Amino acid sequence: MTIDPKRLQAQIFSKLAAFDHIELPAGGLRAAAVCVPVAVVEGDPVVWLEERSLTLRAHAGQYALPGGRIDSGETAEHAALRELHEEIGIEASPDQIVGRLDDFASRSGYVITPFVVWVGVLAQPPRCNPAEVAILHEVTMEELDVEPRFITIPESDTPVFQWPFHGQSIHAPTAAILHQFREVVLHGRHTRVAHFEQPAFAWK
Repeated sequence: MTIDPKRLQAQIFSKLAAFDHIELPAGGLRAAAVCVPVAVVEGDPVVWLEERSLTLRAHAGQYALPGGRIDSGETAEHAALRELHEEIGIEASPDQIVGRLDDFASRSGYVITPFVVWVGVLAQPPRCNPAEVAILHEVTMEELDVEPRFITIPESDTPVFQWPFHGQSIHAPTAAILHQFREVVLHGRHTRVAHFEQPAFAWK
């Protein structure tokens, strides 16, 4: 599947403009924000996905989108862009945020607000902070556009959501956010994902 980057950029704008995202109240949870960064690498549009450093205290080695906790006095947008810069060295401006997806309440105690950021063509490649990011994956639209899997676990009556990537199983919330991006942007389907279950290891 070949996707023209300029066409995809226009598609992202129009699809997200028509998408009525859902915001969740904190309800005692901590606030966090993440980016779905869309870049153009060697002429092909990709989404960047991190593999977290093994030395991190929380969620070490797991797959994640650039993001983190919202600091006091900071907006969700500023937090997402700050984390994008701190983690992979990409400095994006607020006008590069082209839309947002549904908030996701994680089992680990966060309400995550996802923003789609159009990075486009970069003069320099990303510069990952090794203290936070072990590997930065370039996910093509073809790799993103696959059907999810569901497995059952004894800890929950709700099946766990999985997205297959490079022989691995990526789980919610990261997989759920990427799945919603796929559904809304690539297919124009307003699929909700907040109900998707996470594996027990992500509850901590």
